[in-house]
Amino acid sequence: MPCHVAPIIGYHRAPLSQKFGAPRQPNLVALTSVIEMLAPYDTPAAFVGLEAFSHIWISWQFHHNYLSKTNHLNEMNPSDKANVATDGNVNATFRPQVRPPRLGGNQKIGVFASRSMYRPSALGLSVVKLEHIEVVEGKVLLIIRGADMIDGTPIIDIKPYVAYSDAISVAHSGFAADAPTVLTVMMSEQARDQFIEIIDAGQDNNREKSATVSAIIYKRQKQLIASDIELIKALIAQDPRPAYRREELHTGFVMRYKSVDVSFERIETGQLQITAFKEIA
Repeated sequence: MPCHVAPIIGYHRAPLSQKFGAPRQPNLVALTSVIEMLAPYDTPAAFVGLEAFSHIWISWQFHHNYLSKTNHLNEMNPSDKANVATDGNVNATFRPQVRPPRLGGNQKIGVFASRSMYRPSALGLSVVKLEHIEVVEGKVLLIIRGADMIDGTPIIDIKPYVAYSDAISVAHSGFAADAPTVLTVMMSEQARDQFIEIIDAGQDNNREKSATVSAIIYKRQKQLIASDIELIKALIAQDPRPAYRREELHTGFVMRYKSVDVSFERIETGQLQITAFKEIA
């Protein structure tokens, strides 16, 4: 089968290192992250004029799709597992239909009528806000906001977003006509105390002092700060749980954010409650 090999021009550096918890669409949560460009694509000359645009298109790769076939099967709805070939070939796991969370995880539609990560190209496409461009230690860093990519995502291409042609005011959005409903997120006293303790303990290890590539990435990727609690709540409010498990009460789920694992569960009132913060060893 003919194919085109695209170069990786950079990597996404972000507070979310796992798929669970990542926004299902761009611009649902105002996460700030960094695209670290790779040589030879990190020359400042390649970005002259880009800061005149408020938003950019990013082509990227779903790099966690097939880390192992076992992981892929574990992430699937149990009723779909029987329909997947088991000969070890990545292409054999192609599913012509998927079950979007927006439809409750039960109704099937064609993969090309969805934004499912399990698609033949394993490519994603997102519009994000371009906050600014930094040139540090001779390398180009794009500071962006609203990405639906996780840490380490390979970047394939970057293009400016042009409102007059890219924004279609009369477009129809099928089953996703409206933004998803967000849930109310509460936090237990124990979790609040744990978060404050982690923040206080990290004050002495602040690495923002030097303007290096590693320091800029560390700030967005690992350094937990007080304002992160609102972003954590916003991520959990999107309800990252599998659609077929959303009625379960007091079942613990864990979202990894920067340097902590955040535990949460659904309580009797239908709200989601953060129950614990644990630093990653």
